Amino acid sequence: MQATSARAYRSSPLAASVFALLLVLAMLGLTPTGAHAQPATVELGTADSFAVLAGQTVTNTGPTVITGDLGVHPNDAVTGFPPGAVNGAVHLGDAVALQAQSDLTTAYNDAAGRPETASVSGDLVGQTFLPGVYEASSSLGLTGTVTLNAQGDPDAVFIFQIGSTLITGSASEVELINGAQPCNVFWQVGSSATLGTNSTFVGNVLALTSISANTGATVDGRLLARNGSVTLDNNVIQRADCDDDGNGNGDNGNGNGDNGNGDNGNGDNGNGNGDNGNGNGDNGNGNGDNGNGNGNGNGGNGNGNGGNGNGNGDNGNGNGDNGNGNGDNGNGNGNGNGNGNGNGDNGNGNGYNGYGYGY
Repeated sequence: MQATSARAYRSSPLAASVFALLLVLAMLGLTPTGAHAQPATVELGTADSFAVLAGQTVTNTGPTVITGDLGVHPNDAVTGFPPGAVNGAVHLGDAVALQAQSDLTTAYNDAAGRPETASVSGDLVGQTFLPGVYEASSSLGLTGTVTLNAQGDPDAVFIFQIGSTLITGSASEVELINGAQPCNVFWQVGSSATLGTNSTFVGNVLALTSISANTGATVDGRLLARNGSVTLDNNVIQRADCDDDGNGNGDNGNGNGDNGNGDNGNGDNGNGNGDNGNGNGDNGNGNGDNGNGNGNGNGGNGNGNGGNGNGNGDNGNGNGDNGNGNGDNGNGNGNGNGNGNGNGDNGNGNGYNGYGYGY
């Protein structure tokens, strides 16, 4: 600022007060409207694919369902699966779990080192938080509902730095509004975290020691423990994914298996591969190995290949002993008994007794 401007501020008490306020806001990184710089997300690296990751053990009681990978390192102990189910890969003491733990440590240190937006303490119940970094010097609790408000920004990031324990009460809830996403919520815990019975928790827990999810607690996020154990009891844990393009669901979901859980790929370009593969989406592909041979492809350009392949869509193609093609340019090619049927604007039926209907 020029010297003349500075003198002008000194000559007027009101102007000097405004000037001083602007200086304070600038030092705090705030604008006059109270806004603050948006924190960047915490990159999880290879730990991103994990719903549950522990350093020592993962112990489960009851029919817990985990959607996402499960891993342990440096130990390799997991108990309670079944009855628990993992819809993802399991890595016990292997190189993948090792790298995930290394990336978790990097993410933990990143979250812990962010400059704070404001301080918090005690119980978060009844409070609403805007995007930012919130620091608790010791333990933090939640006995009811806390609300995270993204203000219409789906990339809004919330980071809670907790010096000691995180403990949520029974039936407590983390509520997201105005576009907030679970993948962008981070709870960096300086010791251990405990999620209360039948609580609804949202976000990624990055704990230095251990994590316990009590009976019936649900998590939309991740439970990632660096040095200790993860203890589960009849929980539902869904790995949060901002892009939602992982295995099975999303824009490019892939489902692989021979009649297992991975038979179904759902999304814009879903692919299902296996003896009874099912692909659903705009460009769904279903590929059968001619075992049961029931490949189904549904979508704009669905293709079904197998003993009884069915292709339905604008350019559906059905190839097999009794191939059926239905769509604007449906083609049916039959061999053997040759009952191929093609229906559409330019339908073609080829086979011993092929029929083609079109205009």
